[in-house]
Amino acid sequence: MINQRSETRRPAFGTDAAGDPIRVMVVDDALVIRGMLSKMVEQTDGMEVVASVGDGERALRSLERHDVDVVILDIEMPRMDGLTALPKIIEATPGIQVLMASTLTLRNAEISMKAMSLGASDYIPKPSSSGELRNADDFRQDLIRKVQTLGRTARRQKRIKAREKSGAPAAASGFRASGGSRTASAPSPASSASGGGFSLRPMARIKPDIIAIGSSTGGPQALFKVLKGIGADAKQPIIITQHMPPTFTTILAEHIEKACGRPTSEATDGMVIEPGKIYVAPGDFHMQVESKAVSKVLRLNQDPPENFCRPAVDPMMRSVVQSYGKNVLAVILTGMGSDGKNGCEGVVAAGGIVLVQDEQTSVVWGMPGAAAKAGVCSAVMPVDAIGPEIARVASGGAL
Repeated sequence: MINQRSETRRPAFGTDAAGDPIRVMVVDDALVIRGMLSKMVEQTDGMEVVASVGDGERALRSLERHDVDVVILDIEMPRMDGLTALPKIIEATPGIQVLMASTLTLRNAEISMKAMSLGASDYIPKPSSSGELRNADDFRQDLIRKVQTLGRTARRQKRIKAREKSGAPAAASGFRASGGSRTASAPSPASSASGGGFSLRPMARIKPDIIAIGSSTGGPQALFKVLKGIGADAKQPIIITQHMPPTFTTILAEHIEKACGRPTSEATDGMVIEPGKIYVAPGDFHMQVESKAVSKVLRLNQDPPENFCRPAVDPMMRSVVQSYGKNVLAVILTGMGSDGKNGCEGVVAAGGIVLVQDEQTSVVWGMPGAAAKAGVCSAVMPVDAIGPEIARVASGGAL
């Protein structure tokens, strides 16, 4: 049942009081599924479902009456499907966060990837039937964690939009350390909404032999921007762990190759790492690097999840240090949690370099924020600046 509070008129933009519940809209044409999703949200403290509708047209009409932070959006619906509704929802409510929800099929994974390129923040694979959904504790936990995180992101984005509308100066971001001093590529992020500063390490004087990238929520969009920004000059292999389920990582690898023009593969066990190629960890498998004679090969395993994730970034980072020593450039992009922080500590202990995405351009500043606050980074940068910085370092610009 929808709370009585859902019937109130939409408040003035940006005027929500601190501590208000995260406001959620559920959009799914299956009444039973819609009811179960709504119940999962309503049973969680700090959340409320303000609208529950069966197609994109009704969702857009509901946005005229309700202030919404997070939309859980199905893909296949009558009248107006999720992919058609998505850009209209984002346009109607600046700062709103959209979580795509679909059953895990190759077609739906392809559509979800397209949705993220159009502005969806994240996705969640739904169990294939109402019976499975009713008993899927893992799905419930994943759903609530993502809605909570995206709800906080929505509030932050709405505050930013409100500042822009009022003409107040935007929070600045982007620092790069050079040699023994810190030089700004843009003003300091210490005054941003993260609430507290961080220190940067001097940029190690190395030319890396491998580039290792970790990402999660919002990662596909960030990956496309970063990989395009690197250009063709960097010949080092690139390995990527993006928190994604099986099937999605297959589609991600295909989209990366199309987007940036580099040969890209979903990793297989024993695959030899070659210069200039990109390798993506497959869903449900940790991906690690192993030295074998004169070659480096990829190894996959289903060891227990780390940081609640498989694949996880930390085991990948530990393995590249073991195989490449100090000659590692590690990059942490947008994502919830702290996966990658411990692995990056190992990278800098060996003499490598860590770059992270800044808060302002991250969908969620969890993973990059954890690494930044741990003091392991030599740069905290907007996503559009990371690719060129990788290219600079890869060419020996850090020497």
